[in-house]
Amino acid sequence: MVQDIFEKIKNNRGPIGQHAKASHGYFTFPKLEGPIGPHMIFRGKERLNWSLNNYLGLANHPEVRKADAEAAADFGFATPMGARMMSGNTNYHEKLEADLSAFVEKEDTILCNFGYQAMVSAIDCLVDRRDVIVYDAESHACILDGVRLHMGKRYVFKHNDIEDCEKQLARATKLAEETGGAILVITEGVFGMRGDQGKIKEIVDLKKKFNFRLFVDDAHGIGTLGSKGGGTGQEQGCQDGIDIYFGTFAKSFALIGGFISSDEQVVEYLRYNMRSQIFAKALPLPLVIGAQKRLDLMRTQPELKDNLWKITKALQSGLTDRGFEIRETNSCVTPVYMNGSIPESTNLIYDLRENYNIFCSMVVYPVVPKGMIILRLIPTAVHTLEDVNYTLDCFSKIVGKLKAGEYMSDKIASV
Repeated sequence: MVQDIFEKIKNNRGPIGQHAKASHGYFTFPKLEGPIGPHMIFRGKERLNWSLNNYLGLANHPEVRKADAEAAADFGFATPMGARMMSGNTNYHEKLEADLSAFVEKEDTILCNFGYQAMVSAIDCLVDRRDVIVYDAESHACILDGVRLHMGKRYVFKHNDIEDCEKQLARATKLAEETGGAILVITEGVFGMRGDQGKIKEIVDLKKKFNFRLFVDDAHGIGTLGSKGGGTGQEQGCQDGIDIYFGTFAKSFALIGGFISSDEQVVEYLRYNMRSQIFAKALPLPLVIGAQKRLDLMRTQPELKDNLWKITKALQSGLTDRGFEIRETNSCVTPVYMNGSIPESTNLIYDLRENYNIFCSMVVYPVVPKGMIILRLIPTAVHTLEDVNYTLDCFSKIVGKLKAGEYMSDKIASV
């Protein structure tokens, strides 16, 4: 019997979607309003906001706002029309690519319309059915989706487990010798949920034993790590060992789009073979010019990153001193681990938002194991130490309530 797709969807809404009617607009798809910053409006009340990846505070920086507005007034969002290869190339695009290449210490760069799409498409472009992919088990969804498109073999290694990575490389090497293919290792510079840096230097060192190329998604590392903000490889002193470097504009740049940097010939290959860019309209000039202004500020105002880390260290050390578990994070991403059910987590978040005026993201099953709650905090350069201290005091109160069973329920909070 042939199924009806709509009936199948109706009967299986997914692990998160099954709670849509109870959570939509509050726990999922919430609406934060007002100027982007550490204090925003949620449901008519001001909240202290720890949920936006606006690491350097550039979303509402006056110079950025001015550049964005002027570029939109000068060019509109239609310019340029067409894909880069056909009619959509400009000097602005090429200058940004050149400046990004210098910033991340690579020969060349290709701009991409969307970060997620770029990672999926780049993986599809780089490998064929003879090649083997080796990737970290906790890679971002964009990597996993790219790997799924691969028609050849793939091996996954345990998260940040170099011994297991070496084991999978040995398996990949044996297979690649049989197929005549190549090996691509993919990992992240910073894992966005745990906040731990990928072991890039240790993976690079494995090149002494194995023949492979390394592709790093550094979405959370670009702008936040490295002596000059050039990312995780720069932070770990192994940027030259990263063969293909991916950065997004959706985090530190507070924009949309992304880029891939590598050797000149590799980028040229992507430019002429990466389907998501060949068959898509070029990034509009206001986004390109806006990204250029943000990059210029990253290069000329190191105090932005310095203040980000001042807030990050105060928040993370304060949480640790109060007995909170933040585990192995060594980036700005600050996960606070607690034990509790999904209903408990929603009651906790409701209390935090309505009675303490703090807005932060909640992570529950299936992203993490059942019985675990993560409150994911993202410090920024525009938060203050007063924001940190207030949050620490509030977290001490809510964890006391959680342990006392005050959030116990058999259903998610009613909103």
